[in-house]
Amino acid sequence: MRLLSLVTATLLTACAPAPRPVEQPKPAVTKDATKADWYQPLVEQLASMNRDAESLLHRGKPDGAAAIIQSSQPVLNRLLSVPRPTLEAMEAASDSDQLYGRMLLANRHYGWARLAFQKNVTRWKAWKPQTPETARRLKLAKEAIAECDRQLK
Repeated sequence: MRLLSLVTATLLTACAPAPRPVEQPKPAVTKDATKADWYQPLVEQLASMNRDAESLLHRGKPDGAAAIIQSSQPVLNRLLSVPRPTLEAMEAASDSDQLYGRMLLANRHYGWARLAFQKNVTRWKAWKPQTPETARRLKLAKEAIAECDRQLK
């Protein structure tokens, strides 16, 4: 009798309708992060840091330039974390990567330099719409990769 009750309960449970699916919360309407109050000042800060690092490099102070480039990485990452960064932010990030790649190339770290330049190739190949400036930056990055490849051989 006990076995019959257990089998009956199991069968009745198996015939029950499936539980309702958990309702997923609807995504909030996202605003354009590039219009936020923090975005443009960070773009200007990164561009300024790039100019400072470039200046130090030209004055023969690569360690100071390296320190600035390293400290600019959180700013760069924050700018590029938004869904559609502005062209100005991409140019500042590109300048930072190009400068870092040149420093690595000068220090004979060819593989790492190539990686930095490859980021710019990828960045400017994918950029829409293409402009003469983005084409120039793409060409510059490809030439830098070619130099790395020559040095690696």
